[in-house]
Amino acid sequence: MCGIVGYIGQRPAADILLHGLESLSYRGYDSAGIAVREENGTVAVRKSSGKLERLKQLLKVQPVSGCEGIGHTRWATHGEPSDVNAHPHTDESGRIAVVHNGIIENYDLLRSRLEAAGAVLKGQTDTEVIACLLGRMYGGSMLDTLLELQKLLQGRYAIAVMCGQEPGRLFCVKSGSPLVAAHREGESFLASDIPALLFHSRDVLILKDRETAVLTNEGVQVYDENGRLCPRETFHVAWSQESAEKNGYAHYMLKEIHEQPIALEKTFERGNDLLRPEWLPVDRETARNLKKVTIAACGTAYHAGVLAKYALETLARLPVEVETAGEYRYRQPVAQKNELFIAVSQSGETADTLAALEEARKNGVRSIAICNTVGSSIARAAGEANTLYTCAGPEIAVASTKAYLTQAELFVMISAALGMLRGTLPVQRALEIRNALNELPKKARQTLLLQEQIRQLCERFSHCEHVFFTGRGMDYALAMEGALKLKEVSYLFSEAYAAGELKHGPIALLQSGRLVVAGITQPHVMEKMLANLQEIRARKAQVLAICPEKMADRVKPHTDEMLVIPDTDDCLAPLLAAVPMQLFAYFMARIRGCDVDQPRNLAKSVTVE
Repeated sequence: MCGIVGYIGQRPAADILLHGLESLSYRGYDSAGIAVREENGTVAVRKSSGKLERLKQLLKVQPVSGCEGIGHTRWATHGEPSDVNAHPHTDESGRIAVVHNGIIENYDLLRSRLEAAGAVLKGQTDTEVIACLLGRMYGGSMLDTLLELQKLLQGRYAIAVMCGQEPGRLFCVKSGSPLVAAHREGESFLASDIPALLFHSRDVLILKDRETAVLTNEGVQVYDENGRLCPRETFHVAWSQESAEKNGYAHYMLKEIHEQPIALEKTFERGNDLLRPEWLPVDRETARNLKKVTIAACGTAYHAGVLAKYALETLARLPVEVETAGEYRYRQPVAQKNELFIAVSQSGETADTLAALEEARKNGVRSIAICNTVGSSIARAAGEANTLYTCAGPEIAVASTKAYLTQAELFVMISAALGMLRGTLPVQRALEIRNALNELPKKARQTLLLQEQIRQLCERFSHCEHVFFTGRGMDYALAMEGALKLKEVSYLFSEAYAAGELKHGPIALLQSGRLVVAGITQPHVMEKMLANLQEIRARKAQVLAICPEKMADRVKPHTDEMLVIPDTDDCLAPLLAAVPMQLFAYFMARIRGCDVDQPRNLAKSVTVE
């Protein structure tokens, strides 16, 4: 959450900062601002509430000039989105500018102390408190001041600082929230996420917790919390700047939906030998002794975990608990001997999931991670040897699509691999799943051909204000994800229910004009689902069903509209069915005039609890 950028070099800083903020706008877009050191040595701040375009307009009226600066795009935590609460914030002298991502948990105490000492704070943000503290603590060395500041701050944060009294240097420090830096030919760059740096360099330095970095024209120096210099190697990013751009699509979300076949193909290549699963960070003895699997995740990743529960219990014959990561460590979880904990996060920076992983490890539970970002906090916490990467590439739209599909795919692969190691999955069945996984990208491309039919359906259903999603078994996990996508981007009220639960209360809400989207991909519960559809239609609600071709003739008489996906293995059919639901959410949002890529109140990487 929130985007941080920094630049120091020979070119005009404002243009580079704005370009970086544009690349990070998915991380927050309540307000934006930059601070630039002008040629006369003053720190010039320009900031505005609203999206980045408002800041661009402000800079046309009030331009700034200078070759070093910091910038920020905000997702509000402390204080409403407003001009005064927008970053950067300055100290009382106006000579120190600060941008910040995260939450300072002891902010109230620090603010009270400052006010008691005579400080006058203009806004409500914890970031202004940081700026004020730095101004009062500063003794001539910003590096030393930041080392001392860390002793006062509680919480997760990433902070970038520009000090008017130390020209030619930018400073940053992190604890729990991501920061990356890069250097090339007399220029250094700083950002809270890799996409903002790709235009300048694909060799990046990933800061670790409690590290402070100093950026100059000559390079980036990193210091540990005791002020000792830490030589660091850079990480080469495999994907290019072009992969993080729209490439002719109207929105990032639509582009990323269409990138899913490639993402599925690349993820399968990472561990395609289900019969000899050495790629899995669990050996045969450990797998055979497992008594339980716990999956912790948030949002879309949580729904991938719910789908994984069905796959793991079916293929590996293991009991599985799926936890919302934000609740895991606060309910005093009971660690079991021979338990496997799996943390799932697209960004690898999700604060709740990271906290859950740390709690599991503290309790001695064997832990692995699934994420999409090499070198992320969760990958480092689990250890690279215990991290499985999805190959989704950069995902810019706030509503996750290809990350979900690759997480679900990887979970099916893990389930089959554990089944082989445990002896619960026959070789022939494993071969069937492997072959189906190999065919999945092609089937996903065929599913994308439903796009125009879905757009037309959305024209028809765009008047609906309430949409229910339903399914049984793995299709219940599918329904949860479909409902989340629709509410995220179209702001329609949507909710998911297990089909058997509809009659235990929610059916009271069904009436003419209500739409129910039903996933029907599991043959063993098809007849039960068809009975549920009859109950829905008897209440005058309309049914849009999604099913494989092999079930279409049986399902069609029980629906008002139907989307038919290609046949595939039953454990993979919910993955294909997720694609029409993603497109349904996308076109409903477009028709309703919503901001598809940047839905209100949301941000991509949730780095606060």
